[in-house]
Amino acid sequence: MVQTKQPSKLNLKKQAYNILKHKLVYCEIPPGTMLNEAQLASELGFSRTPIREAISVLETEGYVRVVPKKGVLVTDILLSDVLQIFQVRMEVEPLAIKLASNNLPTDELLKWRQKFIENPVDIENGFILDTDMHMFIIERCNNTYIIEMMKKVFDKNTRIIISSNQNHSHIKEAHSEHIEILNSLISQDYDKAAIQMRNHVSHCCKAALDFFYTI
Repeated sequence: MVQTKQPSKLNLKKQAYNILKHKLVYCEIPPGTMLNEAQLASELGFSRTPIREAISVLETEGYVRVVPKKGVLVTDILLSDVLQIFQVRMEVEPLAIKLASNNLPTDELLKWRQKFIENPVDIENGFILDTDMHMFIIERCNNTYIIEMMKKVFDKNTRIIISSNQNHSHIKEAHSEHIEILNSLISQDYDKAAIQMRNHVSHCCKAALDFFYTI
């Protein structure tokens, strides 16, 4: 009789962490929600131990805060979070373009441009294509520290974008800006692409701030 291998405690913790983090990043569990370990364990099909361990990691990453005798609070997005996330993006992404300049195959860039041309402006899912293109460039910058840092930054960035309910006009503008950046990369004008990237991130920052200043 073949025995099925039981998942290790470490694997269960990782699974619980990945599921919870996804729900937090994509605001399936909105900021300000008070969570209960026992309820989460029941809903997600885990025992309380991997849930507790996952929450401990997520607390160090700033997604939740354990409130004694009350539960687990999903952290709000602060104005300072928005400012700091976009500050990092405005400084690092233009640099990433220059570092990646020798590792951006024209055929891949053409495919990315075609994706933006073919895909209609989609408020709900447009940010996914947006993020994927940014990470495509960043992951080719040959700097492990920048890549790992920016993965974390874009998780927080996704949370900001979803929470800020960016409108159709901004999504359409961002769509066009991505095509302009890709055109410059295809032409190997990396200085121009870096400037365009900084301007694009600045516009994204303004769109987010417009929302957070009004709530």
